[in-house]
Amino acid sequence: MARRVELPPAASPTAEGIRPGGWWHEDDGKVVCDLCPRHCQLSEGQRGFCFVRQNLNGEMVLTTYGRSTGFCIDPIEKKPLNHFYPGTPVLSFGTAGCNLGCKFCQNWSISKSREIERLSELAMPAAIARAAQALGCTSVAYTYNDPVIFAEYAVDAAKACRELGIKNVAVTAGYISPSAWEYFFEFMDAANVDLKAFSEKFYRELCGARLQPVLDTLKYLVQKTSVWVEITNLIIPQENDNPAEIREMCRWILEELGPDVPVHFTAFHPDFRLVDRPPTPAEKLIEAYDIARDVGLHYVYTGNVLDISRQSTYCLKCGQVIIERNGYWIGRYGLEGNRCRHCGAEIAGRFSPGGSPGTWGGRRYPVRISDFA
Repeated sequence: MARRVELPPAASPTAEGIRPGGWWHEDDGKVVCDLCPRHCQLSEGQRGFCFVRQNLNGEMVLTTYGRSTGFCIDPIEKKPLNHFYPGTPVLSFGTAGCNLGCKFCQNWSISKSREIERLSELAMPAAIARAAQALGCTSVAYTYNDPVIFAEYAVDAAKACRELGIKNVAVTAGYISPSAWEYFFEFMDAANVDLKAFSEKFYRELCGARLQPVLDTLKYLVQKTSVWVEITNLIIPQENDNPAEIREMCRWILEELGPDVPVHFTAFHPDFRLVDRPPTPAEKLIEAYDIARDVGLHYVYTGNVLDISRQSTYCLKCGQVIIERNGYWIGRYGLEGNRCRHCGAEIAGRFSPGGSPGTWGGRRYPVRISDFA
């Protein structure tokens, strides 16, 4: 009888970072990966599209457990998350590989890397949690490449962090199978989901993927979990900047997710294999911002540009600025817990109960996890 493995088996990784993985089944002598909608069919020794999951001796393994491409402390607003403990530091890291093939990838040196050994630093879950605690980080972010492909490693790190009171953030494209939703997101406190466009054509031609699985993941997160969710949409000239498409996307967000999910429209810059497009004009971001607000979304932001008025948060009831942002720096702060100081209206998000934001600012601080091993 053909084997089917759902959850990852209890096992320790080898010194080379190989750990038995979950979400696969046998079919006609091959291992079929069920972690993401690609369902890669792997012969012995073959790696999946993501490069980090492999058929080894007839079983699925993750080949990058405990192997990171580097750690930095970032402002939480860089993820971007504007309604999740503003101003606080987040310890950020990723591995190698990705399960999307975006031609415009802006982390391509990591996500497309095939040189895992050269790029990686040994970082086990307990050491990550200790480092975050010692360095005063409110949260740890699984980012740079997509944490879905290293789910076993990310979840073990998230469990270790939660034991020490450290929160967990997934920065993801949301390209994950329903069978892995609960396991992956159970220990995540927040997620920024990259909704790259609102057309199957865009996903097929520029990402080598499909739109619907991402929409399904978003609905699961907002409707079935307590994970705080924000959405990023990178506006690419001549590709996904059509006002009608942006309006359709915003209407879907309003109807399926509700008006309180923050949306970040961010500026594209030419990179990787999409260098024949200009950087996103500021007026295109403003147009998207205005469309989203007109549709009825409550919290809309522009990103990758300097735009204080559209990167600040306003009270929906009295209109006062309650979180003023200048880049990654916070100025005026008008919240007491999750309520406006001016009128008492409730603001959606996760905020420090003490009534003041973090003070990390825009710093980026590299960290060596080996110091905490």
